[in-house]
Amino acid sequence: MTPTGGREADPAHTPTGALDGVRVIEVGTLISGPFAGRLLGDMGAEVIKIEPPGAPDPLRTWGQAELDGEHFFWTVHARNKKAITLDLRTPRGRELFLELVERSDVIVENFRPGTLEKWDLGYDVLRDRNKGIILVRVSGYGQTGPDAHRAGYASVAEAASGLRHLNGFPGGPPPRLALSIGDSLAGMFAAQGALAALYRRSVTGEGQVVDTALTESCLAVQESTIPDYDVGGVVRGPSGTRLEGIAPSNIYKTADGSWVVIAANQDTVFRRLCLAMDRAELATDDRFADHVARGRNQDELDKIIGDWAAERHPGDIIDVLSAAGVIAGPINTVAEVVVDPQLLSRGMIAEHHDERIGRTVLGPGIVPVLSESPGSIRSAGPSRPGRHNEEVFSGLLGRTAEQLDELRAEGVL
Repeated sequence: MTPTGGREADPAHTPTGALDGVRVIEVGTLISGPFAGRLLGDMGAEVIKIEPPGAPDPLRTWGQAELDGEHFFWTVHARNKKAITLDLRTPRGRELFLELVERSDVIVENFRPGTLEKWDLGYDVLRDRNKGIILVRVSGYGQTGPDAHRAGYASVAEAASGLRHLNGFPGGPPPRLALSIGDSLAGMFAAQGALAALYRRSVTGEGQVVDTALTESCLAVQESTIPDYDVGGVVRGPSGTRLEGIAPSNIYKTADGSWVVIAANQDTVFRRLCLAMDRAELATDDRFADHVARGRNQDELDKIIGDWAAERHPGDIIDVLSAAGVIAGPINTVAEVVVDPQLLSRGMIAEHHDERIGRTVLGPGIVPVLSESPGSIRSAGPSRPGRHNEEVFSGLLGRTAEQLDELRAEGVL
């Protein structure tokens, strides 16, 4: 694949990952668009984030921890990015943006549909300047359809898609996960679409639009809920700590009051569990003999396993079951996650040097792990809006220092 806007070949250049040489312009805010940009940056792309002058991305102030007035959601989703300021609503700002488009491969935006068109920056305009440009668009409901004009947040997308209805306990209110999971799902699908479009461009030489909706991203992960309803009229609902008909696969309270997950719903694994519990007879009991029978009698089976777990400490349970080939594990808090030997050995608890506070901050590693062209964390997010104005506008677009001063005075930068 030959990038249309990436860097020229440099024998001294150290590759940054599989997308080294691909240039991405990110004009989104908050979570879904920036998450897509982060994923592309993690894989080696050069990501240039645009913030309007005087209106920084609100993500800079998100996150529950605070140190020296700084918050750290930004550290994760702005990593590996360069930050510039640019007002796309002004004629000179629009022209600078189009010059960037000429030198880039992917544009990521998550405005309400029609916003780019209102600024005369729709895909037809971008394509006129660069036929290979890929426009990744993330919105609440997609770029077409009767609801396309509506603003969308993850909380509503999760609910409207049916995803929220599946969460919680039967008879209770449907809670949200303590994350903006709808935004993250959309960001992942958007990045996946960008990769597919980059590959297709390597065949055709032409870009395209990647249209990702929060609602549809939440819908896409709902397994068999739609065919189950279509064929059997089943309206799947919340099932608390387990999945209905899948047994045993639940959480069980241990002797010290903590919980462990035990998942042994496959026939062969269930037999191993029975042996590990010294209850070999359960494997041939008609109530639990196969997947369907265990699903019908999962309350009774959960009680048997729960009684066994209640007499043992979590570490002992996990050691015994793991040695027997049964899937089991703890329910960790983040305090336990960051010292987990497996995650540490895989580089999944990664250090970011955050220049805002002058120290290292931990964050998630790069997923997936590529054997020959692994991604990298090269920076922890620009400390201020416009941090890379000179590098981009002078180094890439050739503007002089005097011209930059003039653009700043006009409010374009």
